[in-house]
Amino acid sequence: MNPMPPPDPGRSPSLPGEGEVRAVFARAALDVTPGPVPLDAVRRAGRTRRRRRAAGLSALSVLGVAAAVAGVVTLVPVRSSSPPAPVSVAAPPSPVRIPAPVARPPRTPPPVRVVARGERVDAGQGFTVWLTEDGKHWAGPDGFENFRSVVDGNIDRAQPGVSHQSEGDASGVFHSGLYYGTKEAGRVELTGAGGRPVLATLLELPGRPGWGVWYARTGPGGDRAAVALYDRAGRRLTELRG
Repeated sequence: MNPMPPPDPGRSPSLPGEGEVRAVFARAALDVTPGPVPLDAVRRAGRTRRRRRAAGLSALSVLGVAAAVAGVVTLVPVRSSSPPAPVSVAAPPSPVRIPAPVARPPRTPPPVRVVARGERVDAGQGFTVWLTEDGKHWAGPDGFENFRSVVDGNIDRAQPGVSHQSEGDASGVFHSGLYYGTKEAGRVELTGAGGRPVLATLLELPGRPGWGVWYARTGPGGDRAAVALYDRAGRRLTELRG
């Protein structure tokens, strides 16, 4: 190290000049050999600062999520301790029960029975009926035979029609007659004074000749009845009032 210059006789030895101080420090700095740069320490300090910065950001993110969750929390209103005033509600009217309609079983007419010429048919209660090409034949319990012609010109077979004969006693009444003027006969109905219809049995010869015989039985006193002829579709073709 170079010796310091002698003090200036014009200056106080306790107060060196600014220039002298700078010169001393410059000479001292030139004589100092710098040590090696602490690179490992610098790297460790940098990693520490980065971890602290990441931890701080994570903490801020957690705080932000917590604030968002707190923002969607539903506040439950505090109810008053006093009960609410009762509200008067009118009672609904009682439902009106409508009785269901009573289903009536459909009346299926018996099919038209095709019989041979002169074939005797037991009509019940001692009555017998048979057909020939010229008309209707029947006999009662007394054995007396009756006949109703379809060829003597007394009936018009060009249009639908029906006839009615009856005979009876205290056990009941036997009804019979002709139907004619159609090859589509479906049923014959009798309606007595009581208003209850009775289905008749229908007889025809083979080949649908366009006419046939019907018969039925009713209770005693029912010799007067209305007779109606219907086709197979249920349409009424003609009626004979009792």
